[in-house]
Amino acid sequence: MDSTERLVKNNLKHQGYTDIVYEPDGNVPPDFLINGSIAVEVRRLNQNHDHGNQTKGLEEVAIPLWKRVDNLLSTYENKEGKESWFVHFRFSRPVEEWRKLRPKLENALNKFRDCTNQQLGVVANGRGFELEIFCRASKSHESLFVMGGCSDQESGGWVLSEMQKNIIYCATEKAQKIERVRKKYPAWWLALVDHIGYGLNEFDREQFKTSVSVEHSWEKILIVSPLDFRKWLEI
Repeated sequence: MDSTERLVKNNLKHQGYTDIVYEPDGNVPPDFLINGSIAVEVRRLNQNHDHGNQTKGLEEVAIPLWKRVDNLLSTYENKEGKESWFVHFRFSRPVEEWRKLRPKLENALNKFRDCTNQQLGVVANGRGFELEIFCRASKSHESLFVMGGCSDQESGGWVLSEMQKNIIYCATEKAQKIERVRKKYPAWWLALVDHIGYGLNEFDREQFKTSVSVEHSWEKILIVSPLDFRKWLEI
């Protein structure tokens, strides 16, 4: 079981499914079988068919960078229940080394935290990196700063548009792959691990639900964040 399949299995467990069998028929579709009747195929949602090997390079930077920024934000504990703020960052390659970038981010976040008149907007810049505090949260969170999302300036295209295009591509590709065995199980789901939007922020998730339309032959398509298996969307 590779890391993509493991993440989907964790998501299915998180949804409450317990009878999950990996490769019930061997090294052929489906990847998982739930409750003996729901077949699940797994795939990465990426831009691989448009950009070839570049996709791997995009992901190798985006995910570690997200984790580092998210871990930094989590150090700002909100023990007093003060208002929290959503943070977004943009980046392009090459990104400044983290040992140089982190102090810049800390200084900016400290300054914002200690200011009596907070102003939304870009608060820190580094080589190939920009940090923005863009919205006051509607409720207090455990951290003063909450990750709202990130934008990869080299991933190509508007994120939701790219996601829609590639979901259609993946759904069609996988449907062709299972055509010979589709009648074996009454229901088929497609689980896509999202290496384009990385789970999306709260605002983009709502926009995704209302603006992204995908015609497909699957009973359900799951879009799972590669950063947190507990975050997913359904189509």
